[in-house]
Amino acid sequence: MPAMSKPYLTAPVPSSEMPKGIPYIVGNEAAERFSFYGMRAILYVFMTQYLLDHAGEAAPMSDGDAKFWTHQFIFAVYATPILGAIVADWLLGKYRTIVLLSLVYCAGHLALAVDDTRVGLALGLALIAFGSGAIKPCVSAHVGDQFGAQNQHLIGRVFGWFYLAINLGAFLSTLLTPLLLDHAKFVETFGASLANVVHPGPHLAFAVPGILMGLATLIFWLGRYKFIHVPARGDGLLAEVFTGAGRRTLLHLVPLYVFVAAFWCLFDQSTSAWVEQAKSMDRHVFGYEMLESQFQAINPLFILIFVPLFTYVVYPAIDRVWPLTPLRKIGIGLVFSTLSFVVCGLAQTLIDDGQTPSIGWQVLAYIVLTAAEVMVSITCLEFSYKQAPNSMKSVIMSLYMLSVAAGNEFTAIVNWAITRADKTSLLPGASYYWFFAGVMLFAAVCYIPFSLRYQGEDYVQGDDQPASS
Repeated sequence: MPAMSKPYLTAPVPSSEMPKGIPYIVGNEAAERFSFYGMRAILYVFMTQYLLDHAGEAAPMSDGDAKFWTHQFIFAVYATPILGAIVADWLLGKYRTIVLLSLVYCAGHLALAVDDTRVGLALGLALIAFGSGAIKPCVSAHVGDQFGAQNQHLIGRVFGWFYLAINLGAFLSTLLTPLLLDHAKFVETFGASLANVVHPGPHLAFAVPGILMGLATLIFWLGRYKFIHVPARGDGLLAEVFTGAGRRTLLHLVPLYVFVAAFWCLFDQSTSAWVEQAKSMDRHVFGYEMLESQFQAINPLFILIFVPLFTYVVYPAIDRVWPLTPLRKIGIGLVFSTLSFVVCGLAQTLIDDGQTPSIGWQVLAYIVLTAAEVMVSITCLEFSYKQAPNSMKSVIMSLYMLSVAAGNEFTAIVNWAITRADKTSLLPGASYYWFFAGVMLFAAVCYIPFSLRYQGEDYVQGDDQPASS
């Protein structure tokens, strides 16, 4: 008889230790995030400076159009998770969904790497949006699936590692990928000899993230026998989502995600509006002039510092004076995100007066925005997983990601609405930043009564009964 394949584990093994599959998930996430953020770091610059037409002639987008399509792409990335969640929880299970759609993701990078026209751009972004977006809720929920009742206390620590992996990959790729795109800056940094070998430009800059996505897929596949593979729920999924505990969870969490969407409509502008602003600032750091797109690396760098700082110092210090619940962390983060745009608004006021302010203004804005991200994004990610019934973890994680999509769609619509026919803006200069700071402040104030009334329940794999939260 032919040898039987090794069976997959379908439920957590009783243990108080860290699950064996976690290193493969964290390694996969670091490589995948290098892939995604490396591509995203150069997207705005590529569209406004490098895009070609079918004849090979320069055909760049205007700043307004590039902002619109950048945020439409991010919208698609965070809207498609609902499809991946349904496929995973209803039909294939999380593991098979992740592996299959990772291949689609790789195909998207390939399209960007070989075709620098609008056709290649559209095809590549569509495939990446579907592949990346559809695996997002599955990966996040797959992390939590590895834990049972005896080691659930380690979930918070692992979500912290998970976020560190995301930002380590993002930091390295955001520094490197812009250099691979800009030939002159590559030569200045690495020398003409290496440039003659690797040929920096759009093809190389998009190919390297594609290679990392292939590596991410391989790492995940290698962990297949270490993972807990929670089976798909089949036809019972939809009934569970819209009745009983599933319906209660939706009614509790959807209003929260509306407020979190306001955070994301500001946060993701570090990919577009902040890159545009950096072009008008003094970008010299220790005598070296950095590219405007490289300053996006400040965010993941500060994440690497802030996650342990907040976990072991800031949160315990505040908690001794004022009990710091997840909802209170999120509320503080919403206020901080408002302040980050106030800083950018002040810097833009200096630019509007004909001055060239230091990039230190944006560094300060990134510090404040990153603190907001730690309190909003990491907290909401863990909180969403725990609040979701065991049968619909991926669905709830996808709804959380819809808040990111909604925030970016709002930003895209605003940029479309304020762009005149001659490509000038109805919200020029600093007024653009004051508008979004006002939107965020309004959301933060409205969040307070919601958070005071919230009632929820915690669910963990291996437990049949929820705990009040």
